[in-house]
Amino acid sequence: MFDAKERKQERLNSGIPDAISPNLYNGVIGLLLLYGFGVNALMVHLCSGLMLQIPPLVFLIVYFILCFAGTACAASDKPGMSFLGYNLIVVPIGAVLSLSLPDFDSDLIMTAMLYTGSITAVMTALASFFPQLFSGLGKALGIALLVTLILSLVSCFFFDGAGEMIFLWVGAGIFTLYIGYDWYKAQAYPKTLDNAVDSALDLYLDIINLFLKILRILAKARRDD
Repeated sequence: MFDAKERKQERLNSGIPDAISPNLYNGVIGLLLLYGFGVNALMVHLCSGLMLQIPPLVFLIVYFILCFAGTACAASDKPGMSFLGYNLIVVPIGAVLSLSLPDFDSDLIMTAMLYTGSITAVMTALASFFPQLFSGLGKALGIALLVTLILSLVSCFFFDGAGEMIFLWVGAGIFTLYIGYDWYKAQAYPKTLDNAVDSALDLYLDIINLFLKILRILAKARRDD
């Protein structure tokens, strides 16, 4: 979801001699997603205390350095370098989850995981059977995400978080559609190992963001009861 338009076009036109079977291609995407979520789960289980000891400014600096480095590596057309970029993004996100998830009850986390998994399954199925529904969504989703982010920041700074639940629901809707869109794009790319890694990264980011939105919606709904 965060690829530049130029990189997506390069991906569409590159690597065809290195094509692999569709089943292997989709299998690699699925395994990489499981790997990323597994790394995150392990970090949450083992590293929460360690992350609390890191000064916030140092944490932010390292977080952005790793994410920028990961994005640069993921832009490579070499599968090994793309996989390194995938890890450089998965690890800092795992660090963020290690800090944030302990604040939520385990039943809320499990419920959010169930909802996220169900939505992911539905959206990938829809994108597989009805790709035309998602083919033109890229620009609209990008604009919607940017506008939502700006409005939510303005709300937090100037209106004391007014409308938080609305922004959470809108954000969840955007990332739900992004899952379908990025799965549609993944199936449109040449079936290469590098494209599988890149597509897994796109979907990983969509799913993590959707999970966090759903988790916050559930937590806020419980507090408001």
